[in-house]
Amino acid sequence: MLSDAGGSAWKREVACWRHCGAERICKSLRKAFATVDKAKKGYVEAKDLETIFTTMGTAFDIDDLNETIKRVDSEQDGKINFDKFVTIASNFLQEDDEETITNELREAFRLYDKEGNGYITTQTLKEILRELDNKLSESDLNEIIDEIDEDGKGKVDFEGFRELMI
Repeated sequence: MLSDAGGSAWKREVACWRHCGAERICKSLRKAFATVDKAKKGYVEAKDLETIFTTMGTAFDIDDLNETIKRVDSEQDGKINFDKFVTIASNFLQEDDEETITNELREAFRLYDKEGNGYITTQTLKEILRELDNKLSESDLNEIIDEIDEDGKGKVDFEGFRELMI
């Protein structure tokens, strides 16, 4: 299992992808969150979510939004961290279907499979993971690679890459 330090950040990124369906949506959510969290407190006020979603062009019913906030903000302190924000946002974002997600991942995979041989090296995958989360330790990266590279050949095909990202 991944350590809490690097692993939790990686898990948050994967959770964001699972909730939102694509890296571009996660980036958009991170940007919207950071725009409101200018002081980098690590949270936004629940009252700011209406403005954030309106700015993002996300359709929502205010009553549904308030109900979702109540459900997700278990402490009821009005402080919404990024994980909670993603959970709330996922209720209002249109989900991409599996085919769309697979196509986006296939395009990303092709960018790294420069020779077009149907696989990327585990070293390349490590670099991708480092780009996604620079807080992952070498140990965390090795654990992820060991899980995905079951045969130990140092290669990951698209299906392995897809499973990791979804």
